[in-house]
Amino acid sequence: MPPWGAALALILAVLALLGLLGPRLRGPWGRAVGERTLRGGQDRGDGEEADGGGPADQFSDGREPLPGGCSLVCKPSALAQCLLRALRRSEALEPGSRSWFSGPHLQTLCHFVLPVAPGPELAREYLQLADDGLVALDWVVGPCVRGRRITSAGGLPAVLLVIPNAWGRLTRNVLGLCLLALERGYYPVIFHRRGHHGCPLVSPRLQPFGDPSDLKEAVTYIRFRHPAAPLFAVSEGSGSALLLSYLGECGSSSYVTGAACISPVLRCREWFEAGLPWPYERGFLLHQKIALSRYATALEDTVDTSRLFRSRSLREFEEALFCHTKSFPISWDTYWDRNDPLRDVDEAAVPVLCICSADDPVCGPPDHTLTTELFHSNPYFFLLLSRHGGHCGFLRQEPLPAWSHEVILESFRALTEFFRMEERMKGLSRHRASFLGGRRRGGALQRREVSSSSNLEEIFNWKRSYTR
Repeated sequence: MPPWGAALALILAVLALLGLLGPRLRGPWGRAVGERTLRGGQDRGDGEEADGGGPADQFSDGREPLPGGCSLVCKPSALAQCLLRALRRSEALEPGSRSWFSGPHLQTLCHFVLPVAPGPELAREYLQLADDGLVALDWVVGPCVRGRRITSAGGLPAVLLVIPNAWGRLTRNVLGLCLLALERGYYPVIFHRRGHHGCPLVSPRLQPFGDPSDLKEAVTYIRFRHPAAPLFAVSEGSGSALLLSYLGECGSSSYVTGAACISPVLRCREWFEAGLPWPYERGFLLHQKIALSRYATALEDTVDTSRLFRSRSLREFEEALFCHTKSFPISWDTYWDRNDPLRDVDEAAVPVLCICSADDPVCGPPDHTLTTELFHSNPYFFLLLSRHGGHCGFLRQEPLPAWSHEVILESFRALTEFFRMEERMKGLSRHRASFLGGRRRGGALQRREVSSSSNLEEIFNWKRSYTR
């Protein structure tokens, strides 16, 4: 555990024990962090909740109840019905006994600070980009699990692309997701940005918050290595901006079969401008400063490093790093015009499941931070809203993995079955149309005397253009 992580863990644990980190800790959203927003704007305690109520009660239409007090917010469609059936059958959503760390801050703290044991075996590859920069791909190769289930019909394991948070912190839940996915028959690979998690910064350029250009090259390389394998993608927290930007820019050419975002930050600009509760703001800021301090000399030609390391908020840090540059300075407005993850969201053509918690202390209350109109109007976006879970936590009693991991892999399996059935139905429709057309032309064809070799040559003439 890094020194800053131990210090942050100690501070948060003491505050939690003293009761200072409970509902009285208020974020910049003007509401106590962890309070649930219920219908009619009334706040109730756990003992006063109405039966069947949930954190998504403010969404009157397009909301379906799920086990465990969760709700699915989406636009009605055949795909939504398929996903809804899978979620209602999921054992991960069944209510269970709550553990001592079920509070939102402790769930978040365990996620960001505590290590996973034992960790997976990783095989790292460095990918040189078009501008000579480097990103890293960590392929999860172990531990080997007996009786692994294959996730695709062709017998090839599906590739699971995992995108950590934007701060470069490889968290407990990311590694836990990779271990569970490996057990379920996936081939997980973790994408690391320039300068993150031991990836060298060989050029004085970092990846902006919502710029998917590096991710595009990484996906192209993954497709080159596994051309026939289905590709799924999962992101956590602030890393979801990168995944959503990629899906929006690439549209139907993203090569992704399905995607999921755990505690995504959707209103990113407002999130930076409002700031976070001070323990998280200072913790994330300190982590980024420590990570970039080793590259301070290399960044001096492009960034005002003194201003960068004197920044006192995440917004000041982001502005100093990407807006107030020495070569091409831009305004804060221009930066978000280029990096807002929802700028091309209407072009996304991949089912995306967003798992959020009503007591998220980092993102804030759902009625302030979630773009609910997106889930009501776009048939590709689904919101699973839970009562508890913190930020990227969703923990259960050990040794069970986070329930969000189970739900994501079950939803991917449901998507695979749905698309397989759709292809089967299309194939039957084409076969039926061909059969009926053949019967209508049968009389005329029987009167024609054409040799069998001529028929074969006419039917398969497309092969010659590919083989000569």
